[in-house]
Amino acid sequence: MQVPDPAEWLEADGLGGFASGTAGGPRTRRYHALLLVAVTPPTGRMVLVNGAEVYVSTSRGTFPLSTQNYSPGVLHPGGSEFIQSFGHRPWPRWVYRLPDGTEIVHEVFISRRAAGPVTVMTWRAERSRGRVSVSVRPLMSGRDYHSTHHENAVFNFAMESRGPRVTCRPYPGVPATTMSSSGVYRADAAWYRNFQYDRERERGLAFTEDLASPGEFALEIEDQEGVVMLSAGGPDLAPAPGEAGALRAMEAARRGALGEGLGRSAEDYLVRRGRGRTIIAGYPWFTDWGRDTFISVRGLCLATGRLEEAGRILCEWAEVVSEGMVPNRFPDGSGEPEYNSVDASLWFVIATHEYLEASGAKGKERAALQRAVREIVEGYEGGTRFGIRADRDALLAAGTPGGGVQLTWMDAKVGDWVVTPRVGKPVEVQALWINALRIAGTHNPRWLDLAARATRNFEARFWDEARGQLHDVVDVDHEPGKVDPACRPNQVFAVGGLPQAILEGSKARKVVDTAVAKLLTPMGLRTLAPGEPGYCPRFDGGPLERDAAYHNGTVWPWLMGPFIEAWVRVRGSTTPAKEEARRRFLEPLLRAGAKAGLGHLPEVADGEAPHRPGGCPFQAWSVGESVRMGAVLGSARASQ
Repeated sequence: MQVPDPAEWLEADGLGGFASGTAGGPRTRRYHALLLVAVTPPTGRMVLVNGAEVYVSTSRGTFPLSTQNYSPGVLHPGGSEFIQSFGHRPWPRWVYRLPDGTEIVHEVFISRRAAGPVTVMTWRAERSRGRVSVSVRPLMSGRDYHSTHHENAVFNFAMESRGPRVTCRPYPGVPATTMSSSGVYRADAAWYRNFQYDRERERGLAFTEDLASPGEFALEIEDQEGVVMLSAGGPDLAPAPGEAGALRAMEAARRGALGEGLGRSAEDYLVRRGRGRTIIAGYPWFTDWGRDTFISVRGLCLATGRLEEAGRILCEWAEVVSEGMVPNRFPDGSGEPEYNSVDASLWFVIATHEYLEASGAKGKERAALQRAVREIVEGYEGGTRFGIRADRDALLAAGTPGGGVQLTWMDAKVGDWVVTPRVGKPVEVQALWINALRIAGTHNPRWLDLAARATRNFEARFWDEARGQLHDVVDVDHEPGKVDPACRPNQVFAVGGLPQAILEGSKARKVVDTAVAKLLTPMGLRTLAPGEPGYCPRFDGGPLERDAAYHNGTVWPWLMGPFIEAWVRVRGSTTPAKEEARRRFLEPLLRAGAKAGLGHLPEVADGEAPHRPGGCPFQAWSVGESVRMGAVLGSARASQ
């Protein structure tokens, strides 16, 4: 059998839940599902309906539409062989051509209803002769989305029927699943065993699973559309099958208003948290992280005109400033926020500044955001958690040698091993700190004096004349004069990616030239230059191997944003420079990157050609920075 197309599609529900799968059919991740919900939005995610076994019957025979991957790598029943075409806009749509000439059009989309999101699945027969019917057998678990499910005696196969709706309550404490259909439901309990998830196997994680199927739906589709809809909760919250057309029309109108390309995909990361809003860092396994949110909001919201959303997101985080810091992460469940980042709070200052500039927000909102900015700058100057403080040279020091805490965005950790500790004065943190001081200085001039002193010391202390680049960290482990000269992309932030450049002139040009020569790939910038000690060319293997490579050569697409901005700035931000940057850097990234997570960009890629995508296939800051650069470079055309 031909290997099914592994490209992944995503349908996000606006609450942190989603449906996802592959274009070719087989589920390759434990996260691929038709109904995956966030019980406590955007966290507490649970998989309720993993997939479905689907067959179509015509006058000429019965043919599969689904394809499952069973251990040890057996594809069955082979519906992918009949796929004639697949498209992901405005939502996933397959056209199957059967041996007797019948064509079946299958669509899957999530409707963001007020009563709760619902996954809508439809089947329509075209070019058929005589009777055509579809059987749909849901495959279910009712588990945490990071786990796998296995056959047991506890799963509750009983289904409660109410008209066209049936409700399954698989386990105590797990949300009920209600399914409504245009056909007839027949109870037929069965276990399907040993599904194999190849992406999890590659990642060195549990990769087999058993799923329960309480029964199947029989749909007649020769002269009507067959519908099965999945929703979390009891039957009172579930739509009737006759509502599918209206849900489709509303969803088409909503998506049509979002435009095309990454601008539309940006919405998938904007979700509810409590009464406010936040940003999911990536699908399928990340929730909302402070650093990711503040980097991403600039592209996902500000560059797309979603100013109200940006304000709600920033105000939500402003409420949890503590000791001059915003959290870097809200854990799943009821755990306390984690204040374990030196740069997240500074990115908040940058994002807030750009939001206030763009929106002109006034009153209580402006006051609350400016108060949060002031608390962060004052907290960092005077000293806060993890040794974060302004040192005598006005630069920002952070971290405790051997302290086991990773404070910068290069935050991989395996057990007690912090892979890239970067204790001392990391280069991009200084660029963020000086920008934050200049922003705060618009309201209090004393910060401008500190910013000026930090800027003078930055160039003097970080510039490596012999290599024509900036050191990655100075005063390593707080030892005066000790430097880490590794060639990393963090130095680019001194030139691009932030409101104001810290380094200008010939030295800025040399930084950019170094990035081009040693770090640039079509998928973004390498996190470490080839030839440097510890360079890892591939992002693969188990958790240990992947974490070791995560920031030691692995490519990150989001870094293309600051790089492009730096490249354009050192060329005077001219219209020709912007046009060339779009052609040379942004457009190749969009072509290469969108092939893994359709309509999106991935988290990372291999450091060496062909730069295979890895990590999350749908990553917020990868999309956000590309959208932001599209807006920056687009101004070139607008000015002509």
